[in-house]
Amino acid sequence: MAYHITDDCIACGACQPECPTDAISEGDIYSIDPEKCIDCGACANVCPVDAPQPE
Repeated sequence: MAYHITDDCIACGACQPECPTDAISEGDIYSIDPEKCIDCGACANVCPVDAPQPE
């Protein structure tokens, strides 16, 4: 089960360097490639607004 980023994302960038599979892409709201996501939760652990959520 991959994570996805909700509309709560503030595009702070904290999650992107934490992803071990480079599944997170930058944007107005960041996005996670479900094909690359390994469901580790590293992004969710550093997000200040809890935007990354499991599907």
